[in-house]
Amino acid sequence: MEPASSVGFVVAFTAGLLSFLSPCVLPLIPSYVTFITGMSLDDVVVERRRTLIHALLFILGFSIIFLALGAGATALGATLRFERRWLSRVGGVLIIVFGLYLLGVLKIGAFMRERRVHLADKPLGYFGTLLVGMTFGAGWTPCIGPILSAILVYTSSEADLARGMGLLSAYSLGLAVPFLVAALAIDRFIDVVKAMRRHLVWVSRASGALLIAVGLLMVTDRFTILASYLQSLTPDALRSRL
Repeated sequence: MEPASSVGFVVAFTAGLLSFLSPCVLPLIPSYVTFITGMSLDDVVVERRRTLIHALLFILGFSIIFLALGAGATALGATLRFERRWLSRVGGVLIIVFGLYLLGVLKIGAFMRERRVHLADKPLGYFGTLLVGMTFGAGWTPCIGPILSAILVYTSSEADLARGMGLLSAYSLGLAVPFLVAALAIDRFIDVVKAMRRHLVWVSRASGALLIAVGLLMVTDRFTILASYLQSLTPDALRSRL
């Protein structure tokens, strides 16, 4: 695996995790779990197998949407491959703007407007859960929009389908792992959310700082340099397996 790809994978996974921890996603996870399963919180704790299936289908739903968006971004990057350096620099500027938005420095109307698709009644069965997951991936702009947009901009600068799919898979995984853990341990998760509520604003700030750092590296063409340096710190035994 190339060093830049390795660092990009880590950044994308971290971005997915920060999306999950965002102030308008984390507190709503219990509601999502009860909605997709059609069970009360008490039943969710007992019906582990059923909860697991619904959680996996929900994850599959939003992953399908993210991968489709990634394919589109990669296709755009491939079309503009002759301007790849400038695409990376312009993309870096956009990512910095997204970071400033998450820090509260800038106000971007497109992200502040509600984009959720509301489902008053979930379609019956497991297929309905898949649709809800796709709806989440397509419509939750205020919460995950800035971070997801940054990942898509970076993906377009890669202009490589395999790398693009890898990046969006990593982002989906960053969202999926904590969601799956939360669904299977919902009782403990609620206690964690209560304890974290006052600190959630720092998640947005950390997300903003991460995006600004990535954007600056892209603008200055130093992302690959950083990746090469980090690879040099990796033990030879581990590097040979990557």
